[in-house]
Amino acid sequence: MKLSPPKTVTYWVSVAIGVLGFLAQFGVLTFLPISGFWLLAIAFILLALSLVIKGL
Repeated sequence: MKLSPPKTVTYWVSVAIGVLGFLAQFGVLTFLPISGFWLLAIAFILLALSLVIKGL
């Protein structure tokens, strides 16, 4: 399996989702309807998929 680097936009979107998840997990952002854990999981999965799928 050959990995490719993610596009800059995909990287920053996953970082932003990860930061939102981190803040939600510690109770800073209480208005989000989703758990902080799941936001962090989504950010990690997006970043991992962008390494596997070329052009993402």
